[in-house]
Amino acid sequence: MNIRKALYQMFIIGTEGDGYKSALNCGLGGVIFFTHDIKTSEQFKDLISECKEQAVIPPFLSIDQEGGRVERTENIHNGKKYLSAKYAYERGIFYLKNQTSEIAEELKSYGINLNYAPCIDVNTNPNNPIIGERAFSSNTEAVIEAGKVVLEEYRKNNIIPCAKHFPGHGDANADSHLTLPEIDLPLIEMEKTHIKPFKTLAKESDMIMVAHLHCKCFEKDRIPTSLSKNTISYLRNELGYNGIIISDDMIMKGVEKYGKTTAIEMGIRAGLNMFIYRDSTPETMNAIETIAKKAENDKELSENIENSYAKIIELKRTYKIM
Repeated sequence: MNIRKALYQMFIIGTEGDGYKSALNCGLGGVIFFTHDIKTSEQFKDLISECKEQAVIPPFLSIDQEGGRVERTENIHNGKKYLSAKYAYERGIFYLKNQTSEIAEELKSYGINLNYAPCIDVNTNPNNPIIGERAFSSNTEAVIEAGKVVLEEYRKNNIIPCAKHFPGHGDANADSHLTLPEIDLPLIEMEKTHIKPFKTLAKESDMIMVAHLHCKCFEKDRIPTSLSKNTISYLRNELGYNGIIISDDMIMKGVEKYGKTTAIEMGIRAGLNMFIYRDSTPETMNAIETIAKKAENDKELSENIENSYAKIIELKRTYKIM
């Protein structure tokens, strides 16, 4: 496999900047869609069809469709809203299962094959500015119960679910879109409360998203968990997770200070399999090209890229995307 094409498979990028079009011709792994991409049902279906036509490798066509605050198709719902995770779960398992099935059917109707849901964070901090009602509960066992239902329902409907945000965003007191939140809990507490849903639901999770957090139990220095070899190795080795590990959006302030090229290199060396970039500007595309050139003469980089490529293609085949 051409290392450049394999590297492109590791990226899911947005439409801002238009670089996604040429990237699809280079082997881009997928596209992520936001509210601004979705004006009408037919327009959205046409956009997805265009992405498929331009792709040399069938892409992940992805979205954040949790319900509540995070609902990208809200402009075409004519006022109807899905409930957030917390309120859907409070209505009962039957309601949660039916809503998840409804979301899955809607996403399939457009051609979406990957949804960045469910949040299996345990919302232990009542002042958490970013999770809140996106979490099913502040109780670990309740999160596991609800998360299992949602994961199974998406998989049954042939939508790839992505469990997030490892190792747990629920105790954060800051928004990782704006800064790098700090989690100062001992590992034993993280394992008992926040990591347990990921451990319990690892086999049901085809993809796990890693948050931009500074967890002191994994790194003394202020390294985001998304770029932390200690964190990602823990997920692989201690939890035995064998699926795809993907970053949260790399445009977020929690990881911004590294710059795109350095952050990508750090992520690959740490063990990330995929990256999300909400844009496809020249800067993002140039960073990918820079890493592709470096990987030609860097054994560790090239081996990690090849391993990630194999995992990505395997998942696409499992879900009959290719």
